[in-house]
Amino acid sequence: QLVESGGGSVQPGGSLRLSCAASGRTISSRPMGWFRQTPGKEREFVAAISLGGGRTDYAEAVKGRFAISRDNDKNTLTLQMNSLKPEDTAVYYCNHLAAYDLRTPLGSWGQGTQVTVSS
Repeated sequence: QLVESGGGSVQPGGSLRLSCAASGRTISSRPMGWFRQTPGKEREFVAAISLGGGRTDYAEAVKGRFAISRDNDKNTLTLQMNSLKPEDTAVYYCNHLAAYDLRTPLGSWGQGTQVTVSS
C-alpha cells in the first residue's frame, strides 16, 4: 500500500510538500508518479520520475511550479508544490508507473491527500 501525506490548506501562491511512503509495496523498484483528482473529474497525471531519478515529466499545468523527487534508499517519493493556484485543489495520489509509459499508473490507489488552495 502507498500512503500519501502532506496535504492541507494554503493560500494562492503558497507551497506544500507531499510525501509518499510504501507499506508492503516498494517505491524504489519502479518509476513513480503523482496524480490528482477533483470531484466529478477523472484522475489526471501530474508528475513522473524514472526509476533512477534522472528523468522527470510534468503535466503542462504544473510545469515550472512542481518538482518531483525520490530517495530510493529511504523508499520515499515527494512532490514539492510551489506557487499554488486554486485550480491545484484536488486529492493527490502517488502510484507506480509503467516502465513503457511514465504517465500510465500501475496498481491500486491509496487514500490520497487533500490539497486545498483558497484565499
